[in-house]
Amino acid sequence: MKIVTFCNIDTKLLDPSFTVESYEETSGDGDIALIDINSIFDFEENKSASCKDKFVSIAILDDEDDYDAFKNFGIDAWIKHEDISKINELISVLKKRFLS
Repeated sequence: MKIVTFCNIDTKLLDPSFTVESYEETSGDGDIALIDINSIFDFEENKSASCKDKFVSIAILDDEDDYDAFKNFGIDAWIKHEDISKINELISVLKKRFLS
């Protein structure tokens, strides 16, 4: 599974079986896109070149106001920054539900 990051994230948090690439360096076949409030426009401009036709987006929220900003962008899932250590659990659920 390939994860494309549009934001800064400690990749050590992600399962080592995942391939992790920045959207600026990806080959264009990402299964999951990780974004935050600072990268929403990079995501919008580059998602089709960075991800497969069928991909899942995860927004990392710093506060409740971030949710309001993201809700019009068709984000599939959200995780609070303070819960980022549980991101692999979220990815597992999303993989079963949307990518199988």
